[in-house]
Amino acid sequence: MSRSSPASASRATRSDVARLAGVSPAVVSYVVNGTKRVAPATEERVRDAVAKLGYRANPSARALRLGSTEMLGMLTPTSMNPYFAQLAHEVEVAAARRGYLVITSSSDSSIATERVQLEQLAGRLVDGIFLCSTVSEPDLRGLDIAGIPIVMLNNSAGVPDRDSVGVDLLHGAHLAVEHLAGHGYEEIGIVIGGTTGDEEDGRETGWRESLDRLGLPPGPIVRGSFTPEGGYDAMRRLIRSGAVPRALFVSSDQMGRGVLKAAHEANVRVPEDVAIVSFDGSLDAAYSWPTLTTVAQPLDEMAEAAVEALLGAPHERVHRVVEAHLVIGRSCGC
Repeated sequence: MSRSSPASASRATRSDVARLAGVSPAVVSYVVNGTKRVAPATEERVRDAVAKLGYRANPSARALRLGSTEMLGMLTPTSMNPYFAQLAHEVEVAAARRGYLVITSSSDSSIATERVQLEQLAGRLVDGIFLCSTVSEPDLRGLDIAGIPIVMLNNSAGVPDRDSVGVDLLHGAHLAVEHLAGHGYEEIGIVIGGTTGDEEDGRETGWRESLDRLGLPPGPIVRGSFTPEGGYDAMRRLIRSGAVPRALFVSSDQMGRGVLKAAHEANVRVPEDVAIVSFDGSLDAAYSWPTLTTVAQPLDEMAEAAVEALLGAPHERVHRVVEAHLVIGRSCGC
């Protein structure tokens, strides 16, 4: 007959750990939860006891004591885009500084999937959600009823009665177009993500405004999805039309990768034949060839502002705007 340990891994308690380590249960909590410093020798005894007994803290009991799960949710349109991966990382870092864990998920750019994922995050009793929605004003009534606070992240226009954080797309587009015009390019087209609808993307609006202010006629507009495939297809259509302008503002780095691939295949040289400035400032821009000059979104600032809006002191709902900046690569002709 096998002999059992004093407390099996499945039922070891904080008191069991305390007895084995020769400390109080409170000291065990200090060590396990990192809430208070203890003497190094004492911490080592507690951690040895935890390992021997296979003790795991009960998150449900802790949540009941604190009135918080210390978990936040984050939902993005896709996990495949390096921009959203980098943004999620910055949110995780900012939340961790406040002792919170972030659960991330993606909607695959589907509003129906987005609703399901939001309900699932709510079901895990997260203390709040960062939502990078596929639409500008999603239906969040269910979460409002549940009392779960929401911060709209990566939202450029703001949402009534909600905290939101986003970059100024108009300003970013102005930076891109004015930089290209500063090289002397007078025909500047745009490769823009999404499709024409009731609400024009701020990057397209900013492109039009800048050209108008500079007294330049608008170059060609080519639309596609916010993906490398979307940029590739858009550039191929532009090349087939025989109307490739001297310069292009491309609305995302992912699309920029596709534009570069199509240009290389057609022996259209960048920047000698067409100069390019893209948007986002992701790793795609830094590791393309030539490197993409890009309008970079300050993701660390966006993440910090979003976490502060969710976890900071009670306040009136506001839209926080962060400013993009230009990162110079080789694609623009600098």
